Amino acid sequence: MTARIVLLVTSPRLPAGLLSAAAWDLVRVHPVFTAAESEQADALRAAGVTVTVLPPDPEALLGALAVPGSSTGAAGGTGAVVVWLSGPGGDQDFARQLGLRLAREPALAELELCYGSWDPPGARLLDAVAVIDRLVSPGGDPWKRQQTHTSLAPYLLEEAYEAYDAIADGDLDGLREELGDVLLQVVLHARLAEDRPEGQRWSVDDVAGGLVDKMVRRNPHVFAGEQVADVEEIIENWERIKRAEKARGSVLDGVARSQPALSLAEEVQRRAERAGLTVPLPPGPVLRQDEAPGPAPRDDEELGAVLLRVVAAARAAGLDAEAALRRATLAYADAVRAAENGNVAPPG
Repeated sequence: MTARIVLLVTSPRLPAGLLSAAAWDLVRVHPVFTAAESEQADALRAAGVTVTVLPPDPEALLGALAVPGSSTGAAGGTGAVVVWLSGPGGDQDFARQLGLRLAREPALAELELCYGSWDPPGARLLDAVAVIDRLVSPGGDPWKRQQTHTSLAPYLLEEAYEAYDAIADGDLDGLREELGDVLLQVVLHARLAEDRPEGQRWSVDDVAGGLVDKMVRRNPHVFAGEQVADVEEIIENWERIKRAEKARGSVLDGVARSQPALSLAEEVQRRAERAGLTVPLPPGPVLRQDEAPGPAPRDDEELGAVLLRVVAAARAAGLDAEAALRRATLAYADAVRAAENGNVAPPG
């Protein structure tokens, strides 16, 4: 029977000692060697397995395999089996050298690969958390260490816009990269929150846990067996559960005030309409005939032209169209809240 060398590869992202049944069968019966001490080696020793450190040299391992009674503890001879416990990096250079060595003299031993554990889906997220922790911890990156939630806020918006641009451009490869930049902001904010005073701290696990709990609550048709007729009913359920969770006093609660003024104006009006509130728009000057087509715009293209002319007129007058629309929208939002309380008053 030909001797065998089994390369045992494990995931560095799973707890040490969390191995498959096949891996445990190997290490309990055959000598185990590794290039350096590791948490995995410690876990095996704690379970009664002998783990010997050897230089990552094919000749050293072959010597341990071939010599009966070797000081390394290998049970040598024909049919002998030894296990090489790969380090966290996978020992790829050593595995390549060993493979080439056995390719030259295949009679020495057969080379096998055994996965003792695999990366679960999302495992690289653990790497992202570890990298950011290293950057923010003492001895890390000075720039990241001096950031705050406030100083990082513009970057969160910028990265989200760039991801949106990639979607609009149909650039899915670019989207992958841009979402990574968005993820960086999420993980970095969560890491900074770990350094807040006692009682105010939270971590990326709290962020992920809150997300999981929310998704389970708001999707009872998936997680609780609730029957739904169509997508419209799913949306209705989502809104109903959201209202019960938030216990909001106004239909405008939760509207992101920092979003662009035009989308803010549309969202405020949409929510007011959905709530059945009739709030008059603020009075204003009537556009000259050369500034608007007269009747309401017929399509997106015509509407875009009207808005563009309004912005151009504002610039010509030295006005900030974004700021002006935001102020008018927030005043209109106040009027919507007043209408909810039965005190209808026109904004402006």
